[in-house]
Amino acid sequence: MTNKDIARAFRELAEIMELHEENPFKIRSYQTAYMSLRKLDLPLGELSAEELAAMKGIGKAISEKIRELVDTGRMATLEKYRDQTPPGVVEMMAIAGFGPKKVRTVWKELGIESIGELQYALNENRLLELKGFGEKTQQDLRDKLAYYQRSKNQFLYASLEPEAEALLQALARLLPAGVRFEPTGAYRRRLPVLERIELLIGDTAARALVLEAGLILQPSEHEHYLEGLSAGEYPLTIYFCGAADFGSKLFRYTGTASFLEAFVKLTPGRDFRGLADESAIFAQAGLAAIPAELREDERYLSPVPGTSAPAPPPVLLEEEAVRGVIHSHTTYSDGLHTLAEMAAHARALGYGYIAITDHSKSAFYANGLSEERVWQQMKEIDELNALQPDFRVLKGIESDILADGSLDYPSDVLAAFDLIIASVHANLRMDEEKATRRLLRAIENPYTSILGHPTGRLLLSRPGYPIDHRLVIDACAANGVAIELNASPYRLDLDWSWIPYAMEKGVLISINPDAHSREGIRDIHFGVLAARKGGLTAEACLNARPLNSFLAALKQNH
Repeated sequence: MTNKDIARAFRELAEIMELHEENPFKIRSYQTAYMSLRKLDLPLGELSAEELAAMKGIGKAISEKIRELVDTGRMATLEKYRDQTPPGVVEMMAIAGFGPKKVRTVWKELGIESIGELQYALNENRLLELKGFGEKTQQDLRDKLAYYQRSKNQFLYASLEPEAEALLQALARLLPAGVRFEPTGAYRRRLPVLERIELLIGDTAARALVLEAGLILQPSEHEHYLEGLSAGEYPLTIYFCGAADFGSKLFRYTGTASFLEAFVKLTPGRDFRGLADESAIFAQAGLAAIPAELREDERYLSPVPGTSAPAPPPVLLEEEAVRGVIHSHTTYSDGLHTLAEMAAHARALGYGYIAITDHSKSAFYANGLSEERVWQQMKEIDELNALQPDFRVLKGIESDILADGSLDYPSDVLAAFDLIIASVHANLRMDEEKATRRLLRAIENPYTSILGHPTGRLLLSRPGYPIDHRLVIDACAANGVAIELNASPYRLDLDWSWIPYAMEKGVLISINPDAHSREGIRDIHFGVLAARKGGLTAEACLNARPLNSFLAALKQNH
């Protein structure tokens, strides 16, 4: 059981106790435990009850519950409250912004005990009968419920990747030498949100081996595939084909219906069956190979105007091409590691520079930096840079975009930074006109270097505020501002689908991990996958540039 699993158990306990109107002091203690435990580096399972009890925000009672979770996989107190609560009521608390107090109100006063009953009540305007549920609140909840339902039974790519890699390793051990197998489907296309893992094995006899080894749980057998669950209980489909047909099937199972239809239209009368290698399909079609990530639609199969053939696909950015870590937080604000620790880790990973961009002073919720602390941090950065001439720590800030679009420091402070990421963190309930106007003013600020996570979305949790993407990208082009592709697998914002337009307008994309710990730097991996899906090249990636070129690209903003 990981630290995050344990922390989530305490979050659930706090929420379900609040639902039952239990002791507020105990609820706060469990909320504090959740906040503390999810940030710890040390594996909790390796600590004794005494060591746990000595930690800040833990204490004896919570340490005993941690040990109980680690040793048994269960927590008796949590199970007690689960038993007292209808499962549908617990599920309602998973709707973002629909907290325990409101859930209790609809449960106790209207007898609603499931998502379906809640939806019916919303459609019947039943919630208007309740105190605190006006028409605006009811509509807001209706929108949140719709988003929750759309997101159900979907998974972040980052959640499925370790499971898929474990399956591929298991197949490497299980299958006879020479048998080919690859990921396919939406997983191979690197969609940020997925419904399942899909694999293809080029040996029809491998079906029996897979079943015997128990690699797929609760299998449902079909003529050409097995469907079931992985060991981690994620939906899994495994296709089987003959070795001589592996390339043809890999191509067929990878592309979307619209991509395949466009390909057939472009190559009428051609037969691409019975090919062992996928590359042979493109060779026989007389086309440059299209990377799997780009097979989402017909974009890369559309003929160039005046010709009958499409342009070659772009040479996609490789993860190794990223030179610098942009957007990182330290213990100065809400990060887990010190400035020196973040810099040392980035350097150890082979990067040439890191931009420290802690939260600005308006971000009181994240211990944002006052002007005095800004100067203190800059002094520490100067001292650190003096010790390591082969690596550079840049002075940055993630400046909150205030409600009117302004940044939250005076000009003399803003001018002192090497770069400024401007982001919205508060007052997220905006219509498209208001949100776009707010971003445009921030983009026009002469000190803004990069627009951070443009829509504020959290995948599968929060859709983000609506913006006019074209207007925002056009403004970035006009003002020399780069756009962040926030590489956190929970964000991946700017969405990959807008990268082609940004590239067309000459706007640089910065792949930023938004790292709140040393380990968070590795989220650049997920950012690169999303960037490749959008067709991003190394030339169009801001932090694929060496330091001097990176800084030169920023200077145009000052």
